Amino acid sequence: MKQKKWKKTQKDNYKESSVSVKDLSNSTSDRETSYGGDKEQAQKLFCELEHELMTSEKPSLYLNTLLSRPEFYQYPFSMLTSLEKTEQSPKYHPEGNVWIHTLMVVDVAASEKEKSERPREIMWAALLHDIGKPETTRFRKGRITSYDHDRVGAELADKFLSEFITDREFIRYVCSLIRWHMMILYVNKDLPFGDLQTMLNEVRSEDLAILGWSDRTGRSGIDKKAEKEAIELFYKKAKSIE
Repeated sequence: MKQKKWKKTQKDNYKESSVSVKDLSNSTSDRETSYGGDKEQAQKLFCELEHELMTSEKPSLYLNTLLSRPEFYQYPFSMLTSLEKTEQSPKYHPEGNVWIHTLMVVDVAASEKEKSERPREIMWAALLHDIGKPETTRFRKGRITSYDHDRVGAELADKFLSEFITDREFIRYVCSLIRWHMMILYVNKDLPFGDLQTMLNEVRSEDLAILGWSDRTGRSGIDKKAEKEAIELFYKKAKSIE
């Protein structure tokens, strides 16, 4: 998959990404938030989390430390802590629960984000891409499923990010990436959910390919050659109708 390399540095990207995050001094004076703890503390944690996502080569190291911090269990961060209690099918996710998978995905995305013109959106989409699984995971006929977690996840990601960010275009793009992150599977298998045209009206195929690669290789026991071929096939199909 050939992609144009984004030339800005990691430091430049983070500087840009901070523009729309609400200032700590007035972030909660203009409206109420549903955060269950100290509002300023919540905003500080969000900014800290974003800094690690944008500057760390392995954000998973920082993310795992959050599990020992009480404020990380307050809403909306509880949407993330609930991932640790959400199991996945061992057939597709031998690495374990959704939290473990998410950590692996974020680390892959950190190494790929500079290929995108929207690296901040890539990182938040990677972190929140499976946030819908706790609400949709079921045991059906002896196996674990999470049907519709992409759509539910997009809705929850909007709620999560809206607690801290006012930039609606940023939120829209992150949520669209999450909404369509299963599209590579659907398109490549010619499933009826493979609505490429609608997807391309909302996100760039290059960005979805980056998120898809991160998602598909951010797990144990994968065949990277096969996954690369899957991404290239999706990218080719998407480009054919752009």
